[in-house]
Order: sequence, then structure tokens, then C-alpha cells
Amino acid sequence: MTTQAATSASQIPKKKSANSLWRDAYRRILANRIALASMVVIIVYVLMALLAQFGLIATDYNLTNTDLKWLSPSSEYLFGTDIFGRSVLHRAIHGSVIAVTVGFFAALIALFIGVTMGALAGYFGGWVDDSITWLYTTIDSIPYILLMASFQFALGQGLSNLFFALGLTSWVTLCRLVRAEFLKQKQKEYVESARSLGASHFRRIFLHILPNVMHLGLIQFGLIFVSAIKIEVILSFLGLGVEAGVPSWGIMINEAKQELNRGYWWNLGAATVFMFGLVLAVNLFNDALRDALDPKLKNK
Repeated sequence: MTTQAATSASQIPKKKSANSLWRDAYRRILANRIALASMVVIIVYVLMALLAQFGLIATDYNLTNTDLKWLSPSSEYLFGTDIFGRSVLHRAIHGSVIAVTVGFFAALIALFIGVTMGALAGYFGGWVDDSITWLYTTIDSIPYILLMASFQFALGQGLSNLFFALGLTSWVTLCRLVRAEFLKQKQKEYVESARSLGASHFRRIFLHILPNVMHLGLIQFGLIFVSAIKIEVILSFLGLGVEAGVPSWGIMINEAKQELNRGYWWNLGAATVFMFGLVLAVNLFNDALRDALDPKLKNK
């Protein structure tokens, strides 16, 4: 009996295969210059957001001075000033606080819900699978922007309400992917071996199968992060996102509507440049991460 148990235990390749995948991915990321450059840009945005949040940089982003209104870009004001004489650059920097916060927490909430629901649906099947599939199919059938607008009307404006609404509506694709992968993985030898050794459902789900499918969660995290930033900008532009007066990139673009016909493009230019830099960096890094975590490329 002891010999058979030891033999069964040795057949569980879960940790070895998962660890090998992550080591290979780490080496591929380090060898990818675009991925490293993108990671540096992402770190710069995060540090900039943290420093701005704690008042260490761009402290006068809300300081008004009508004598300085609509100054052209210069060495002192790189992106000029707005109608109230506020530094557009400093407001764009503080806009990164909103973007990083909304993107991170929305993606984190969606990651937790999507992975948990997908794992339960794929592992247990039956009525659990049917219920979860019905739920995400129903959510997916509603136009996303209308769903988000409805949540915002119900919850009200505010940063925390915004990333909760985004997180609660962005988990569908991840849930579908995790469910499909669990349906495949639960039939494999290492899961059957764990079951024969008496491993509980909890251990089989979270300690054996989940490490082998978690790469899907990381890739989707980046996609949800980018999507949340873009949706926040759209909702803030429409007046449904963060409160008026908060230096969101969406609000800056909204304010630019009345300035463009006068030839003042600084608000639009700063918000666009800052958003483009962050979204591009996250997308490039996410593409590199997806390639690095692809098991089909491990031996190439």
C-alpha cells in the first residue's frame, strides 16, 4: 500500500510543470527588450501616480490663477495651462492616479471573480456549471457601455464606485477561459492521482489545477486593466465617471471640447499622450507575457 501511494504521488507533475512554465516565462521576458522597456514605462507610471497621490510631485494641479490662463506650452509649463491657469501637465500626472487605481482594482476584482467562478464551473460541472454559465451569458448579452452606465447610475459617481462597477462587470471572458481550461485539466493524470491519494476538492482545485491555469488570469489581468482605463475615460468624458473637478484624463478631454475651437489643444494633447503611453506599454508587455507563457513555445 505504501509503495503504491508513493508511486501515485510521484506521478503528480503539477508543481514541476507549473514551476517550469514560470521559469521559462521569466527567462523569455528578460530576453525581450520590448517587454523590459514596457515594464519600465509601467513602473514609471505607477511611481508617478504614487508620488502624486502623496503630494510629492505636481502639488499645484488644482491651483487656479486666471492671469495665467491658456498659456502656450513652454519650458515652465510643458503642456501649457487651462482656462483657470492650472498646469495641464500636473493635471495629467494626477490623472495617472485615477487611471492606475481604477485599472488595478477593477482588474483585481474581476480576476478574483472570474477565476473563482470559472474554476467552480469547470471543476464541478452539473448545476453549478449551468448556473454560472447562465449568469455570465446573461451579463455578456447586455451592451457593455450600457451595463456600466447603469451601474454608475445605481452606485453614483466616485472613484471606488467606478472600479467596483468595472470589476463586477469585467470578469466574464476570464471566467469562460478558466472554465474551459478546468474542463481539460481535471481529466489529466495528475488530478486523478491527487484524487486517488485522498486530496479534497479544495486541494485539487486550488493547489493542483489552478497553478497550471493561472497564466490565463495574468494575461486577462492586463487586458482588463487597459479596458478599465479606457472605459473610465469614456464615462468621465460623458459625466458618469469620477466627480467633476477630479483631474481624470476623461474630464480633461471633455474640457478640451470648448477649447479646441479657440486653438487650445493642450488638455486634449496631454490626456491623449499620457493615456496612450500607459495603454501601449501595458499592451506590449501583456503580448510579451502571453508569448512567454505559451507552452507551445517552450522548446522553440
